[in-house]
Amino acid sequence: MADPMLSNAAGVRNAADLARLLARLDCGEDIIVVSNRAPWIHRATPDGIVGERPAGGLVTALEAVLAGQGGCWIAHGSGSADRATCDARGHVLAHHLPGSYRLRRLWLSDAEVAGYYDGLANGALWPLCHRAGVEPRLREADWACYRRVNQRFADAVVAEARSERPVVLVQDYHLALVPAMVRARLPDAVILTFWHIPFPEARTLARFPWRAELMRGLLASTVLGVQTAGDLARLDAARAGMNEPPGGAVARAYPISIAWPVQEPDAVAAAHTRIRNRFKVAPGVRLLLGVDRMDYTKGIVERLRAFALFLQQNPDQAGRVALLQVAAPGRTALAPYRRLDRTVRVLAGRINRRFGRAGYLPVLLHTGGLDAAGVADCYRACDACLVTSLQDGMNLVAKEFVAARADLRGVLVLSRWAGASAELAQALPVDPRDIAALSEAIGAALAMPPGEQGARMAAMRAVVREHTVFRWAARLLEDGMAAQAAVPATAVAA
Repeated sequence: MADPMLSNAAGVRNAADLARLLARLDCGEDIIVVSNRAPWIHRATPDGIVGERPAGGLVTALEAVLAGQGGCWIAHGSGSADRATCDARGHVLAHHLPGSYRLRRLWLSDAEVAGYYDGLANGALWPLCHRAGVEPRLREADWACYRRVNQRFADAVVAEARSERPVVLVQDYHLALVPAMVRARLPDAVILTFWHIPFPEARTLARFPWRAELMRGLLASTVLGVQTAGDLARLDAARAGMNEPPGGAVARAYPISIAWPVQEPDAVAAAHTRIRNRFKVAPGVRLLLGVDRMDYTKGIVERLRAFALFLQQNPDQAGRVALLQVAAPGRTALAPYRRLDRTVRVLAGRINRRFGRAGYLPVLLHTGGLDAAGVADCYRACDACLVTSLQDGMNLVAKEFVAARADLRGVLVLSRWAGASAELAQALPVDPRDIAALSEAIGAALAMPPGEQGARMAAMRAVVREHTVFRWAARLLEDGMAAQAAVPATAVAA
Protein backbone atom coordinates (compact mmCIF):
# COMPACT_ATOMS: atom_id res chain seq x y z
CA MET A 1 0.00 0.00 0.00
CA ALA A 2 1.30 3.49 -0.86
CA ASP A 3 2.43 5.69 1.99
CA PRO A 4 -0.37 8.26 2.53
CA MET A 5 2.22 10.87 3.53
CA LEU A 6 3.52 10.85 -0.03
CA SER A 7 0.17 12.18 -1.26
CA ASN A 8 1.24 15.70 -0.29
CA ALA A 9 4.35 17.83 0.05
CA ALA A 10 4.77 17.02 3.74
CA GLY A 11 5.87 13.50 2.84
CA VAL A 12 8.48 14.48 0.24
CA ARG A 13 12.15 13.98 1.16
CA ASN A 14 13.90 12.87 -2.04
CA ALA A 15 13.64 12.84 -5.82
CA ALA A 16 11.54 9.68 -5.92
CA ASP A 17 9.00 11.17 -3.49
CA LEU A 18 8.88 14.34 -5.58
CA ALA A 19 8.24 12.35 -8.76
CA ARG A 20 5.27 10.62 -7.15
CA LEU A 21 3.85 13.94 -5.99
CA LEU A 22 4.27 15.47 -9.45
CA ALA A 23 2.29 12.63 -10.94
CA ARG A 24 -0.52 13.20 -8.44
CA LEU A 25 -0.56 16.96 -9.00
CA ASP A 26 -0.89 16.43 -12.77
CA CYS A 27 1.37 19.36 -13.62
CA GLY A 28 1.49 18.19 -17.21
CA GLU A 29 4.59 18.01 -19.38
CA ASP A 30 4.99 21.76 -19.88
CA ILE A 31 7.25 22.78 -16.99
CA ILE A 32 9.81 25.55 -17.47
CA VAL A 33 12.54 26.66 -15.06
CA VAL A 34 14.00 30.15 -15.58
CA SER A 35 17.20 31.25 -13.85
CA ASN A 36 20.26 33.34 -14.52
CA ARG A 37 22.52 30.41 -13.67
CA ALA A 38 22.48 27.26 -15.79
CA PRO A 39 22.43 23.72 -14.41
CA TRP A 40 25.23 22.75 -16.79
CA ILE A 41 28.19 24.81 -17.98
CA HIS A 42 30.49 23.63 -20.77
CA ARG A 43 34.10 24.70 -20.89
CA ALA A 44 36.81 24.23 -23.48
CA THR A 45 39.90 22.40 -22.18
CA PRO A 46 43.02 21.02 -23.87
CA ASP A 47 41.36 17.61 -23.65
CA GLY A 48 38.11 18.75 -25.26
CA ILE A 49 34.78 20.06 -24.01
CA VAL A 50 34.00 19.36 -20.38
CA GLY A 51 30.57 19.71 -18.79
CA GLU A 52 30.39 21.06 -15.23
CA ARG A 53 27.38 20.89 -12.97
CA PRO A 54 27.34 23.65 -10.37
CA ALA A 55 27.15 22.34 -6.83
CA GLY A 56 24.03 22.87 -4.78
CA GLY A 57 20.72 21.36 -3.85
CA LEU A 58 18.67 23.84 -5.90
CA VAL A 59 19.94 22.44 -9.19
CA THR A 60 19.35 18.90 -7.92
CA ALA A 61 15.74 19.61 -6.97
CA LEU A 62 14.80 21.57 -10.09
CA GLU A 63 16.35 18.94 -12.33
CA ALA A 64 14.19 16.39 -10.51
CA VAL A 65 11.10 18.51 -11.29
CA LEU A 66 12.02 18.58 -14.98
CA ALA A 67 13.38 15.06 -15.37
CA GLY A 68 10.12 13.24 -14.94
CA GLN A 69 8.17 15.67 -17.11
CA GLY A 70 10.60 16.41 -19.94
CA GLY A 71 10.42 20.16 -19.41
CA CYS A 72 12.80 23.00 -20.25
CA TRP A 73 15.38 25.02 -18.31
CA ILE A 74 16.19 28.53 -19.61
CA ALA A 75 19.40 30.20 -18.45
CA HIS A 76 22.26 32.46 -19.45
CA GLY A 77 25.00 30.63 -21.37
CA SER A 78 28.33 31.77 -19.92
CA GLY A 79 30.72 28.83 -20.36
CA SER A 80 33.59 29.03 -22.84
CA ALA A 81 32.17 26.08 -24.82
CA ASP A 82 28.47 26.73 -24.26
CA ARG A 83 27.85 27.89 -27.83
CA ALA A 84 29.72 24.91 -29.25
CA THR A 85 27.32 22.51 -27.50
CA CYS A 86 24.11 24.16 -28.77
CA ASP A 87 22.04 24.12 -31.93
CA ALA A 88 21.08 27.29 -33.80
CA ARG A 89 18.22 28.04 -31.38
CA GLY A 90 20.41 27.78 -28.29
CA HIS A 91 19.26 24.31 -27.23
CA VAL A 92 22.01 22.13 -25.77
CA LEU A 93 22.52 19.06 -27.96
CA ALA A 94 21.28 15.88 -26.31
CA HIS A 95 24.68 14.17 -26.10
CA HIS A 96 26.02 17.12 -24.07
CA LEU A 97 23.19 17.08 -21.52
CA PRO A 98 22.50 14.22 -19.12
CA GLY A 99 18.80 13.92 -18.41
CA SER A 100 15.59 14.14 -20.38
CA TYR A 101 14.80 17.85 -20.17
CA ARG A 102 15.71 20.62 -22.63
CA LEU A 103 18.29 23.28 -21.75
CA ARG A 104 17.83 26.55 -23.65
CA ARG A 105 20.65 29.05 -23.37
CA LEU A 106 20.38 32.79 -23.88
CA TRP A 107 23.42 34.69 -25.12
CA LEU A 108 24.03 37.96 -23.30
CA SER A 109 26.56 40.50 -24.50
CA ASP A 110 29.26 41.86 -22.21
CA ALA A 111 27.30 45.11 -22.01
CA GLU A 112 24.15 43.23 -20.98
CA VAL A 113 26.00 41.32 -18.28
CA ALA A 114 27.49 44.59 -17.02
CA GLY A 115 24.12 46.35 -16.88
CA TYR A 116 21.66 43.61 -15.92
CA TYR A 117 23.80 41.34 -13.73
CA ASP A 118 26.70 43.39 -12.34
CA GLY A 119 24.87 46.70 -12.43
CA LEU A 120 21.24 46.36 -11.41
CA ALA A 121 21.02 42.89 -9.86
CA ASN A 122 24.26 42.87 -7.87
CA GLY A 123 25.19 46.54 -7.76
CA ALA A 124 21.71 47.76 -6.71
CA LEU A 125 19.33 45.02 -5.52
CA TRP A 126 21.90 42.89 -3.67
CA PRO A 127 23.17 45.65 -1.31
CA LEU A 128 19.66 47.09 -1.00
CA CYS A 129 18.36 43.75 0.30
CA HIS A 130 21.29 42.73 2.51
CA ARG A 131 21.71 45.83 4.67
CA ALA A 132 25.45 45.27 4.95
CA GLY A 133 26.66 48.87 4.80
CA VAL A 134 27.30 49.03 1.04
CA GLU A 135 25.44 51.72 -0.86
CA PRO A 136 23.31 50.47 -3.79
CA ARG A 137 24.36 51.77 -7.19
CA LEU A 138 21.14 53.11 -8.77
CA ARG A 139 21.61 53.93 -12.45
CA GLU A 140 18.86 54.40 -15.03
CA ALA A 141 20.95 52.70 -17.73
CA ASP A 142 21.33 49.57 -15.59
CA TRP A 143 17.57 49.44 -14.96
CA ALA A 144 16.85 49.77 -18.68
CA CYS A 145 19.26 46.91 -19.38
CA TYR A 146 17.70 44.81 -16.60
CA ARG A 147 14.26 45.32 -18.14
CA ARG A 148 15.49 44.37 -21.62
CA VAL A 149 17.21 41.20 -20.41
CA ASN A 150 14.17 40.19 -18.34
CA GLN A 151 12.07 40.61 -21.50
CA ARG A 152 14.43 38.31 -23.37
CA PHE A 153 14.01 35.64 -20.71
CA ALA A 154 10.23 36.08 -20.81
CA ASP A 155 10.22 35.82 -24.61
CA ALA A 156 12.15 32.57 -24.31
CA VAL A 157 9.56 31.20 -21.87
CA VAL A 158 6.77 31.95 -24.33
CA ALA A 159 8.75 30.39 -27.18
CA GLU A 160 9.45 27.23 -25.20
CA ALA A 161 5.91 26.83 -23.79
CA ARG A 162 3.99 23.97 -25.38
CA SER A 163 0.59 24.93 -24.04
CA GLU A 164 -1.41 27.94 -22.85
CA ARG A 165 -0.89 26.80 -19.25
CA PRO A 166 2.77 26.04 -18.62
CA VAL A 167 4.13 25.72 -15.10
CA VAL A 168 6.95 28.30 -14.87
CA LEU A 169 9.42 28.38 -11.96
CA VAL A 170 11.22 31.74 -11.87
CA GLN A 171 14.35 31.94 -9.74
CA ASP A 172 15.50 34.97 -7.79
CA TYR A 173 16.06 38.69 -7.91
CA HIS A 174 17.77 38.68 -11.30
CA LEU A 175 14.43 38.00 -13.01
CA ALA A 176 11.84 39.89 -10.96
CA LEU A 177 10.07 41.33 -14.04
CA VAL A 178 9.66 37.99 -15.83
CA PRO A 179 6.41 36.94 -14.10
CA ALA A 180 4.47 39.99 -15.34
CA MET A 181 6.02 39.76 -18.79
CA VAL A 182 5.03 36.11 -19.13
CA ARG A 183 1.57 36.75 -17.63
CA ALA A 184 0.87 39.38 -20.29
CA ARG A 185 1.21 36.75 -23.05
CA LEU A 186 0.28 33.53 -21.22
CA PRO A 187 -2.45 34.65 -18.79
CA ASP A 188 -3.26 31.10 -17.62
CA ALA A 189 0.34 30.14 -16.82
CA VAL A 190 1.11 28.79 -13.33
CA ILE A 191 4.01 31.06 -12.33
CA LEU A 192 5.96 30.12 -9.21
CA THR A 193 8.54 32.75 -8.27
CA PHE A 194 11.09 32.32 -5.50
CA TRP A 195 13.08 35.26 -4.12
CA HIS A 196 16.19 33.66 -2.58
CA ILE A 197 17.76 36.66 -0.84
CA PRO A 198 16.39 38.70 2.10
CA PHE A 199 13.36 40.77 1.14
CA PRO A 200 13.94 44.47 1.90
CA GLU A 201 12.00 46.53 4.41
CA ALA A 202 9.44 48.89 2.87
CA ARG A 203 11.48 51.97 3.83
CA THR A 204 14.58 50.46 2.21
CA LEU A 205 12.68 49.45 -0.90
CA ALA A 206 11.42 53.04 -1.08
CA ARG A 207 14.97 54.05 -2.07
CA PHE A 208 14.67 51.96 -5.25
CA PRO A 209 13.35 54.29 -7.98
CA TRP A 210 11.72 51.46 -9.96
CA ARG A 211 10.09 49.68 -7.02
CA ALA A 212 6.55 49.88 -8.44
CA GLU A 213 7.51 48.03 -11.61
CA LEU A 214 9.61 45.55 -9.62
CA MET A 215 6.68 44.76 -7.32
CA ARG A 216 4.21 44.50 -10.22
CA GLY A 217 6.56 42.03 -11.84
CA LEU A 218 6.76 39.83 -8.75
CA LEU A 219 3.05 40.05 -7.87
CA ALA A 220 2.01 38.76 -11.28
CA SER A 221 3.13 35.34 -10.02
CA THR A 222 0.65 32.67 -9.00
CA VAL A 223 2.77 31.96 -5.92
CA LEU A 224 5.55 34.24 -4.67
CA GLY A 225 7.91 32.52 -2.24
CA VAL A 226 10.45 33.98 0.18
CA GLN A 227 12.76 32.34 2.69
CA THR A 228 11.47 33.18 6.17
CA ALA A 229 8.52 34.56 8.13
CA GLY A 230 10.48 37.81 8.52
CA ASP A 231 10.89 38.09 4.75
CA LEU A 232 7.18 37.43 4.31
CA ALA A 233 6.28 40.20 6.76
CA ARG A 234 8.51 42.63 4.86
CA LEU A 235 6.99 41.55 1.55
CA ASP A 236 3.47 42.03 2.93
CA ALA A 237 4.42 45.51 4.14
CA ALA A 238 5.76 46.46 0.72
CA ARG A 239 2.68 44.98 -0.92
CA ALA A 240 0.25 46.86 1.30
CA GLY A 241 0.84 50.11 -0.58
CA MET A 242 0.33 48.56 -4.01
CA ASN A 243 -2.88 49.07 -5.98
CA GLU A 244 -3.07 45.38 -6.70
CA PRO A 245 -5.94 43.84 -8.72
CA PRO A 246 -7.92 40.90 -7.26
CA GLY A 247 -6.32 37.50 -7.64
CA GLY A 248 -2.74 38.62 -7.04
CA ALA A 249 0.09 36.34 -5.98
CA VAL A 250 -0.25 34.02 -3.02
CA ALA A 251 2.79 34.92 -0.90
CA ARG A 252 4.31 32.41 1.53
CA ALA A 253 7.59 31.49 3.20
CA TYR A 254 9.35 28.40 1.86
CA PRO A 255 12.71 27.95 3.63
CA ILE A 256 15.05 26.38 1.09
CA SER A 257 17.27 23.47 2.04
CA ILE A 258 19.64 20.85 0.63
CA ALA A 259 19.39 17.31 -0.67
CA TRP A 260 20.17 14.93 2.21
CA PRO A 261 23.55 13.41 1.25
CA VAL A 262 24.72 9.82 1.45
CA GLN A 263 25.83 9.33 5.04
CA GLU A 264 29.44 8.31 5.63
CA PRO A 265 30.13 8.06 9.38
CA ASP A 266 33.52 6.44 8.72
CA ALA A 267 34.68 9.28 6.43
CA VAL A 268 35.68 11.65 9.23
CA ALA A 269 39.13 10.21 9.94
CA ALA A 270 40.05 10.19 6.25
CA ALA A 271 38.78 13.76 5.87
CA HIS A 272 40.93 14.88 8.81
CA THR A 273 44.01 13.41 7.14
CA ARG A 274 43.28 14.92 3.72
CA ILE A 275 42.52 18.41 5.04
CA ARG A 276 45.52 18.51 7.39
CA ASN A 277 47.82 17.40 4.59
CA ARG A 278 46.32 19.76 2.04
CA PHE A 279 46.42 22.87 4.24
CA LYS A 280 49.47 21.89 6.31
CA VAL A 281 47.66 21.83 9.66
CA ALA A 282 50.03 20.65 12.39
CA PRO A 283 49.05 17.62 14.53
CA GLY A 284 47.01 18.55 17.56
CA VAL A 285 45.80 21.88 16.14
CA ARG A 286 42.02 22.22 16.34
CA LEU A 287 40.26 23.62 13.30
CA LEU A 288 37.64 26.33 12.92
CA LEU A 289 36.04 26.60 9.47
CA GLY A 290 34.47 29.31 7.33
CA VAL A 291 33.10 28.49 3.87
CA ASP A 292 31.83 31.44 1.86
CA ARG A 293 31.91 33.32 -1.37
CA MET A 294 34.12 36.40 -0.97
CA ASP A 295 31.14 38.64 -0.29
CA TYR A 296 30.68 41.59 2.06
CA THR A 297 27.43 40.08 3.39
CA LYS A 298 29.11 36.96 4.81
CA GLY A 299 30.82 38.55 7.82
CA ILE A 300 34.31 37.29 6.93
CA VAL A 301 36.03 40.41 8.27
CA GLU A 302 34.06 40.21 11.52
CA ARG A 303 34.97 36.52 11.84
CA LEU A 304 38.67 37.25 11.45
CA ARG A 305 38.54 40.08 13.98
CA ALA A 306 36.73 37.87 16.48
CA PHE A 307 39.30 35.11 16.01
CA ALA A 308 42.11 37.60 16.56
CA LEU A 309 40.42 38.79 19.75
CA PHE A 310 40.04 35.18 20.90
CA LEU A 311 43.77 34.57 20.44
CA GLN A 312 44.62 37.85 22.16
CA GLN A 313 42.47 37.00 25.19
CA ASN A 314 43.51 33.33 25.22
CA PRO A 315 47.25 33.38 24.45
CA ASP A 316 47.59 29.71 25.40
CA GLN A 317 45.46 28.87 22.32
CA ALA A 318 48.00 30.26 19.85
CA GLY A 319 49.53 27.20 18.25
CA ARG A 320 46.55 25.05 19.27
CA VAL A 321 43.72 26.34 17.05
CA ALA A 322 43.55 27.59 13.46
CA LEU A 323 40.86 29.11 11.26
CA LEU A 324 40.57 27.65 7.76
CA GLN A 325 38.74 30.28 5.70
CA VAL A 326 37.60 29.06 2.30
CA ALA A 327 36.57 32.12 0.29
CA ALA A 328 35.65 31.46 -3.34
CA PRO A 329 36.18 34.45 -5.65
CA GLY A 330 33.29 36.92 -5.61
CA ARG A 331 31.93 39.44 -8.11
CA THR A 332 35.24 41.05 -8.94
CA ALA A 333 33.69 43.38 -11.52
CA LEU A 334 32.28 45.39 -8.60
CA ALA A 335 34.47 47.65 -6.44
CA PRO A 336 33.08 46.58 -3.02
CA TYR A 337 34.14 43.00 -3.71
CA ARG A 338 37.65 44.02 -4.72
CA ARG A 339 37.97 46.10 -1.56
CA LEU A 340 36.75 43.20 0.55
CA ASP A 341 39.30 40.84 -1.00
CA ARG A 342 42.12 43.25 -0.14
CA THR A 343 40.84 43.77 3.40
CA VAL A 344 40.55 40.04 4.09
CA ARG A 345 44.06 39.34 2.81
CA VAL A 346 45.56 42.18 4.82
CA LEU A 347 43.76 41.16 8.00
CA ALA A 348 44.70 37.48 7.65
CA GLY A 349 48.33 38.45 7.11
CA ARG A 350 48.30 40.70 10.16
CA ILE A 351 46.89 37.92 12.37
CA ASN A 352 49.45 35.44 11.06
CA ARG A 353 52.33 37.81 11.73
CA ARG A 354 51.13 38.54 15.26
CA PHE A 355 50.20 35.05 16.43
CA GLY A 356 51.98 32.71 14.02
CA ARG A 357 55.20 30.82 14.60
CA ALA A 358 57.35 28.26 12.83
CA GLY A 359 55.10 25.46 11.57
CA TYR A 360 51.89 27.23 12.59
CA LEU A 361 49.68 29.79 10.87
CA PRO A 362 46.52 30.76 12.76
CA VAL A 363 44.64 31.78 9.58
CA LEU A 364 44.67 29.47 6.57
CA LEU A 365 43.14 31.55 3.78
CA HIS A 366 42.10 29.62 0.67
CA THR A 367 40.72 31.92 -2.02
CA GLY A 368 40.50 29.34 -4.77
CA GLY A 369 37.49 27.16 -5.34
CA LEU A 370 36.95 23.75 -3.77
CA ASP A 371 34.88 21.00 -5.34
CA ALA A 372 31.97 19.44 -3.45
CA ALA A 373 34.14 16.59 -2.13
CA GLY A 374 36.73 19.05 -0.83
CA VAL A 375 34.10 21.14 0.94
CA ALA A 376 32.59 18.00 2.50
CA ASP A 377 36.06 17.07 3.77
CA CYS A 378 36.33 20.50 5.39
CA TYR A 379 32.98 20.06 7.10
CA ARG A 380 33.99 16.67 8.51
CA ALA A 381 37.48 17.74 9.56
CA CYS A 382 36.62 20.87 11.53
CA ASP A 383 35.80 21.24 15.20
CA ALA A 384 33.43 24.14 14.61
CA CYS A 385 31.87 25.80 11.56
CA LEU A 386 31.47 29.59 11.75
CA VAL A 387 28.54 30.98 9.72
CA THR A 388 28.63 34.69 10.54
CA SER A 389 26.55 36.36 7.83
CA LEU A 390 25.64 39.99 8.40
CA GLN A 391 22.43 39.22 6.50
CA ASP A 392 21.50 36.11 4.55
CA GLY A 393 18.40 34.70 2.92
CA MET A 394 19.16 31.21 4.21
CA ASN A 395 22.87 30.22 4.09
CA LEU A 396 23.00 26.59 3.08
CA VAL A 397 26.56 26.16 4.42
CA ALA A 398 24.98 25.76 7.86
CA LYS A 399 22.75 22.94 6.64
CA GLU A 400 25.50 21.29 4.59
CA PHE A 401 27.79 21.21 7.63
CA VAL A 402 25.10 19.60 9.79
CA ALA A 403 24.26 17.02 7.11
CA ALA A 404 27.95 16.07 6.71
CA ARG A 405 28.44 15.28 10.41
CA ALA A 406 27.19 11.70 10.61
CA ASP A 407 29.67 11.29 13.50
CA LEU A 408 27.53 13.69 15.62
CA ARG A 409 30.51 15.89 16.36
CA GLY A 410 31.31 19.52 15.62
CA VAL A 411 29.66 22.78 16.67
CA LEU A 412 27.75 25.24 14.48
CA VAL A 413 28.21 28.93 15.34
CA LEU A 414 25.39 30.64 13.45
CA SER A 415 24.45 34.26 12.81
CA ARG A 416 21.04 35.34 14.04
CA TRP A 417 20.69 37.18 10.71
CA ALA A 418 20.97 34.04 8.55
CA GLY A 419 17.64 32.48 7.59
CA ALA A 420 18.89 29.08 8.73
CA SER A 421 18.87 30.29 12.35
CA ALA A 422 15.07 29.99 12.42
CA GLU A 423 15.36 26.21 11.89
CA LEU A 424 18.67 25.29 13.53
CA ALA A 425 17.87 26.28 17.09
CA GLN A 426 20.65 24.11 18.58
CA ALA A 427 23.43 26.15 16.95
CA LEU A 428 25.31 28.72 19.04
CA PRO A 429 23.59 31.98 18.01
CA VAL A 430 25.66 35.13 17.46
CA ASP A 431 25.37 38.68 16.24
CA PRO A 432 28.48 38.85 14.04
CA ARG A 433 28.77 42.61 14.47
CA ASP A 434 29.38 42.04 18.20
CA ILE A 435 33.02 41.02 17.92
CA ALA A 436 33.44 40.32 21.65
CA ALA A 437 30.38 38.04 21.73
CA LEU A 438 31.53 36.24 18.59
CA SER A 439 34.95 35.68 20.19
CA GLU A 440 33.24 34.21 23.25
CA ALA A 441 31.16 31.92 21.01
CA ILE A 442 34.38 30.60 19.45
CA GLY A 443 35.64 29.74 22.92
CA ALA A 444 32.32 28.09 23.85
CA ALA A 445 32.38 26.00 20.68
CA LEU A 446 35.91 24.76 21.35
CA ALA A 447 35.05 23.95 24.98
CA MET A 448 31.76 22.16 24.31
CA PRO A 449 31.76 18.56 25.66
CA PRO A 450 31.24 15.70 23.16
CA GLY A 451 27.91 14.74 24.72
CA GLU A 452 26.46 18.21 24.22
CA GLN A 453 27.85 18.36 20.69
CA GLY A 454 26.12 15.06 19.88
CA ALA A 455 22.75 16.11 21.29
CA ARG A 456 22.76 19.44 19.46
CA MET A 457 23.95 17.90 16.20
CA ALA A 458 21.37 15.09 16.31
CA ALA A 459 18.54 17.58 16.75
CA MET A 460 19.72 19.78 13.86
CA ARG A 461 20.30 16.78 11.61
CA ALA A 462 16.72 15.63 12.19
CA VAL A 463 15.46 19.00 10.91
CA VAL A 464 17.66 19.02 7.80
CA ARG A 465 16.94 15.38 6.99
CA GLU A 466 13.18 15.98 7.17
CA HIS A 467 13.01 19.35 5.40
CA THR A 468 14.97 18.81 2.19
CA VAL A 469 15.12 20.88 -0.96
CA PHE A 470 12.80 18.34 -2.59
CA ARG A 471 10.12 19.20 -0.04
CA TRP A 472 10.77 22.88 -0.76
CA ALA A 473 10.06 22.30 -4.45
CA ALA A 474 7.07 20.10 -3.65
CA ARG A 475 5.46 22.77 -1.46
CA LEU A 476 5.86 25.43 -4.16
CA LEU A 477 4.34 23.17 -6.81
CA GLU A 478 1.52 21.95 -4.60
CA ASP A 479 0.56 25.47 -3.54
CA GLY A 480 0.87 26.75 -7.10
CA MET A 481 -1.43 24.10 -8.54
CA ALA A 482 -3.96 24.65 -5.74
CA ALA A 483 -3.90 28.45 -6.21
CA GLN A 484 -4.33 28.16 -9.96
CA ALA A 485 -7.22 25.73 -9.57
CA ALA A 486 -9.03 28.28 -7.44
CA VAL A 487 -8.81 31.01 -10.10
CA PRO A 488 -11.01 30.97 -13.24
CA ALA A 489 -9.09 30.82 -16.51
CA THR A 490 -7.59 34.20 -17.57
CA ALA A 491 -8.84 35.88 -14.38
CA VAL A 492 -5.26 36.43 -13.18
CA ALA A 493 -4.67 38.71 -16.18
CA ALA A 494 -7.64 40.96 -15.38
